[in-house]
Amino acid sequence: MDLITLTGLRVRGNHGVFDFERRDGQDFVIDVELGLDLRPAAHSDDVADTVHYGELATRLAEIVAGPPVDLIETLAQRLVDACLADSRVARARVTVHKPQAPIPLTFTDVSVTMTGTR
Repeated sequence: MDLITLTGLRVRGNHGVFDFERRDGQDFVIDVELGLDLRPAAHSDDVADTVHYGELATRLAEIVAGPPVDLIETLAQRLVDACLADSRVARARVTVHKPQAPIPLTFTDVSVTMTGTR
């Protein structure tokens, strides 16, 4: 299985359990790995024969910037579902990073990774 990887998509969203997270929002960082057969695109040299990663990035950003959810697990599942909407994608692995999570300790990142398969 071949891979398309999109790393570090930064989008402002209003997800979280606390009222101030939904009110003020914060940045979320999204990493995506798609498993699919890239040979048709490699042979044709035509973007129509692959997943257009620019269009995918736009769709994922719309979801992150869209209606809020409490948990980043829910957000990650919505992003996995969006990736699998393209029938050529056999596997989608999505990591949602929440680097400004409301934790009263020094930390670098909190993330959730979910994988979906066809």
